[in-house]
Amino acid sequence: MNSLAINTTLNDRISAFAKAGSLLTSYLKKEPTDATTTIEAAFYNAQAKNSWFTDENLNHAFEQWSLALTEDALKIWTAPYHLKNISPRTVAIITAGNLPLVGFHDVLSVIITGHHAMIKNSSNDDVLTPMLLQLATDHLPELSQSYSYNDGRLTGYDAVIATGSDNTARYFEYYFGSKPNIIRKNRNSIAVLTGSETINHMEALSEDVFNYFGLGCRSVSHLMVPRGYNFDLFFNGMFKQQHLIKNEKYVNNYDYNKAVYLMSEFDLLDNEFLLIKEENESYSSPIASLGYSFYDDISDVADQIKNDADKLQCVVAQGKAAQTIKANLGNLTAPAVVDFGTTQCPMLNDYADGVDTVDFLLTLS
Repeated sequence: MNSLAINTTLNDRISAFAKAGSLLTSYLKKEPTDATTTIEAAFYNAQAKNSWFTDENLNHAFEQWSLALTEDALKIWTAPYHLKNISPRTVAIITAGNLPLVGFHDVLSVIITGHHAMIKNSSNDDVLTPMLLQLATDHLPELSQSYSYNDGRLTGYDAVIATGSDNTARYFEYYFGSKPNIIRKNRNSIAVLTGSETINHMEALSEDVFNYFGLGCRSVSHLMVPRGYNFDLFFNGMFKQQHLIKNEKYVNNYDYNKAVYLMSEFDLLDNEFLLIKEENESYSSPIASLGYSFYDDISDVADQIKNDADKLQCVVAQGKAAQTIKANLGNLTAPAVVDFGTTQCPMLNDYADGVDTVDFLLTLS
C-alpha cells in the first residue's frame, strides 16, 4: 500500500468542513460572505451541466449539507471511531451524478479519516464537490494534501469506493476486485402504507417521492398497500407537488411514460402529473410514475422486505408496520426503516447500503 503524509489533525479537518458548512448556511440565508461568488458560480455551472439540478433540488442538497457540516454533527459522527494514528492511504472514489453532491459523503469520509481521496467525478456532477472542498481548503490550506482529481485511468490507489448501476458494478467488480472496495449497485426505496395514515403523512411522502424528481436510490419508487386500498388520500398528499407540471423535462417524461403505458394497456391511476400502476416484478419505476403492490398481512410485507434486503435502500413506514419490519430485519443494516418525509434527509451515519464507510476505511490503516 502507498504511504502518504497528511499533515492535519482530525480537529483541523472537522473545523475546515464546519467552515464550509457555515458558508453554505450563509449562502442559503442570502447573507453575503467571501464565498458567495464561488458558491453562486458553482450553483449555476452545475445547472448548466445537468438540467435535473433545479433551484429547488440544489437548495435542498445545500441545506442538507449545511446541517451535516457543523462542528457538533461532525464530532458526533466521528466520536465512535478510533481515528488516531491512521496510516494514510489513497482511496479512489468513483461518484454517481444522479443527485447534487451524491458522492460527497464518500469524499468526506475518506478525508475526515485521514486518508487521501482520489476523486473521479461524474460528468453530471463535477462542479459541486470541488466547490465544497475549496471552501474547506481556503480555511485549512493543508487540506489540499487530502484530495486530488482524476479524469483518466485510475492508478496508484490502495482501495476503491464506486457507485453505479448493476451493469457498471459488474465492470467495477472485475476491474477493482483485487483491491479493498465498496461497490454499490442499484437499489430502490419503498413506502409501506396501512390505510391509517393522515394527510400530513401523505404530504410528507410526496417529498420522498418527488425530491430530486425521484432519481435517487433513497427516493420512493414503489408502494406496498393493503388489498382494497383507496388511493384518494395518497393523491391528495401528492398534490403538494403539483408545481412539477411546470418543469418541461419532467412533463416530457410523464407524457412519454403515459403513452407507453396506455399502448401497453396497463390499468393506470393518474392525477395529471403522476402515474401509478400495479407492479409485482420490480421496485423501480420511471420518472413521473410509481408501482404499487397489494399485501394481505404486514408480516408478509416484512418477510418480503427481508428477502429483498439487498435491493432496497429505505423503507418508509410508521407505527406497528415499522416496528414489525424492523423486528423482522433483525441485525441487517439495510434497508433503513424511516419516517415519512425523511428519505432525502440522511444523517452522516446513515450509510448507503448499510455499509459503514468509516469502518471500511479504518481497515486500510
